[in-house]
Amino acid sequence: MQQAAASFINYLTQQRKLSPSTLESYSRDIGHFLDYLTDRGISAYPELTRTGVMLYFARLREQGKAPATIARSSVALKAFLQFLLQDNIIEQDLASAITPPKLEKKLPDILSLEETQLLLEAPDETTPLGLRDKAILELLYATAIRVSELIALNIRDVDIGVRFLRCSGDTGKERILPFGMETAKWLDKYLNEIRGEPPLHPEQKPLFPNRSGERISRQGIWKLLKKYADRAGLTKDITPHTLRHSCAVHLLESGADVRSVQEMLGHGDLATIQLYLAQSKPNLKAVYDQFHPRAKARHSDPAQ
Repeated sequence: MQQAAASFINYLTQQRKLSPSTLESYSRDIGHFLDYLTDRGISAYPELTRTGVMLYFARLREQGKAPATIARSSVALKAFLQFLLQDNIIEQDLASAITPPKLEKKLPDILSLEETQLLLEAPDETTPLGLRDKAILELLYATAIRVSELIALNIRDVDIGVRFLRCSGDTGKERILPFGMETAKWLDKYLNEIRGEPPLHPEQKPLFPNRSGERISRQGIWKLLKKYADRAGLTKDITPHTLRHSCAVHLLESGADVRSVQEMLGHGDLATIQLYLAQSKPNLKAVYDQFHPRAKARHSDPAQ
């Protein structure tokens, strides 16, 4: 059974071109499913039934797994079971037995413009590590890039002259993201002053290496964000997604059209963008009250 799982991951890598973080997630979820099959004494996929698939998700719920975890597992297992069906390893459509849990969509936490400024100014750019971190924070906020996409960036993916970068999301679809002159200034300073060549294959020159010269990790990004949030005196729980959300809301508040923000974020539909719009509405009310000619009562004689 491990061989079929390995073939599936290879298919996702070669054909679907999923990101390394997504591949890792799929591998982990399928591994847990295979462990479950072993525990039930199932040694071949044809022995698996719809009831068996449903019982697996019932076990996840009994174990207290979060709905988001179960939903992620649902996506991975559906894709895997469809792969097995297409390869004639199983004869039944077992994927149809999976019903992902409904997830409550919560408004994302965002930073105010003042809080964002405090965070971006927290690194000590006079040190090599601080300058690298300054460039990371500026790029996260300027482009709303996902942390997985930022980690995967190579030097060749960034063009400071035209102020654009090229990245690939979880689906492998390439996006071109613009960034402003302030971000370009810090990227240029970082690349020219302290960027060294990492001990990697010549074709793989990560934009942001760690202290050892290897590609910085997701955990590394989270740690530096926590450090600078504390240094800036911010009490909110700040993650890479906080900067992504904040960028989206700040763009909408400044008048950016929804479709452009959707394209920049790499979302396939408008569902998530609606959350950002909900966050920006209170500020839109203030703009309306300030500028709309009918927002305030006329200071004239009612009899006129």
